[in-house]
Amino acid sequence: MRSRNFIYFAILLVLTMLLFLSDLAWGSITIPFREILDVFFGKGESINTEILLNFRLPKAITAILTGAALSVAGLMMQTLFRNPLAEPYILGVSSGASLGVALVTMASGFLPAILMNSGWAMILAAVIGGALVLLMVLGVSFRIQNAVSLLIVGIMFGTIAGSVVSVMQNFSNPDAIKLFIMWTFGSLSAVTWTYMQALLPIILLGLIMTMMLHKRLDVLLLGENYARGLGVSVIQTRFFIILATGLLAGGITAFTGPIAFVGVAIPHIARGIFKTSTHKILIPATMLCGASLLLVCDLISQMPSYTLPINTISSLFGAPIILWIILKKK
Repeated sequence: MRSRNFIYFAILLVLTMLLFLSDLAWGSITIPFREILDVFFGKGESINTEILLNFRLPKAITAILTGAALSVAGLMMQTLFRNPLAEPYILGVSSGASLGVALVTMASGFLPAILMNSGWAMILAAVIGGALVLLMVLGVSFRIQNAVSLLIVGIMFGTIAGSVVSVMQNFSNPDAIKLFIMWTFGSLSAVTWTYMQALLPIILLGLIMTMMLHKRLDVLLLGENYARGLGVSVIQTRFFIILATGLLAGGITAFTGPIAFVGVAIPHIARGIFKTSTHKILIPATMLCGASLLLVCDLISQMPSYTLPINTISSLFGAPIILWIILKKK
């Protein structure tokens, strides 16, 4: 079993590295692998250096972080709610972030134009909006014993935030609505090196918290009553799971916009490959599978003749997997 898992991890790691290099080489201008190496060793042409170091490299790193973060967040939500179709945004964090961005992009009568056109303003608005919803869900989690009730509460928070966004769209001008809709398409290229300095610590903290929770996640699979019988604090465990999910899903949404279907589909792919429910194996497996899928999506979205929103490609990959899950589970 261990040797089989080692082989699978090695294959996934090599695949991720190959896709990473392909993502650096592929685009409107194809750069050979030899020239990529020259750029990293300081011998490349100036135009290739500019394209690789300031555009494609941060975009490829963002794809890896996004795939890993959303996949792990989805895995935790599926374990917490024991629902195969649970996903990272199910607690309303994405809806709160969308509300924050909507306030910046569509509140033209209240905010100065220089603030509205600031990338940091949209990121901070998304962080604040997602954090507020997360804090409300965390506060409710201490008073609700049933995970299903908590799930409903999260959905209701998301519904309220979505309704407010719809009202704002009804009273906004077309240019502001277009700007907001473009944000909802998702974009990996929006993360520059400056933004990466803020995004990377958030995602790493969320992933480290998740790894520390792997034993508690295993116990939760057996049911909350069984977990209590083993001396595990379900309320405390639920709090840390929601907090880690909020960091991962909220952080990614703030910097890239919402990316659909990755969090719900990838955990099932990892389970299918490794044939286990042990989170010590599933967490790194899900990270590698998620990173690989997002790199593939980015490659497809950046074809030489056209550019597609990353959300569109991830949906095309994720939706068939969800349909397969539903049919398999009957």
